[in-house]
Amino acid sequence: MKHQIGRKKLNMKPSHKRSVLRNQIITLITHGHVVSTKARIQEVRRMTERLVTIAREGNTFAVRRRVQALVPYNDQALTKLFTEIAPKYVSRPGGYTRVISLGQRVSDTAHVARLEWV
Repeated sequence: MKHQIGRKKLNMKPSHKRSVLRNQIITLITHGHVVSTKARIQEVRRMTERLVTIAREGNTFAVRRRVQALVPYNDQALTKLFTEIAPKYVSRPGGYTRVISLGQRVSDTAHVARLEWV
């Protein structure tokens, strides 16, 4: 039985999945959007929503370290998250991103989606 399994495996080992999701979060923060498969976008969205919720508390040392533990290797993305993105969503209770379905890829018919900020 598959009760209470909330995350998708994405056909990767956990360490590879973690690094792929981190890189896509950094791309979302720096460029404002990410285009990928729908399953991967859903996982990126979960982590991104969590990061923005943590970052909304303010730019204190403890909060910055909590976010840096999830996205450790890009300081420019962290700075942009704390200075530009998180202040926009302080009064918003959740739902900081939107998923736009783009149809299917021609090569492998995978469902493709775009993740962007609201």
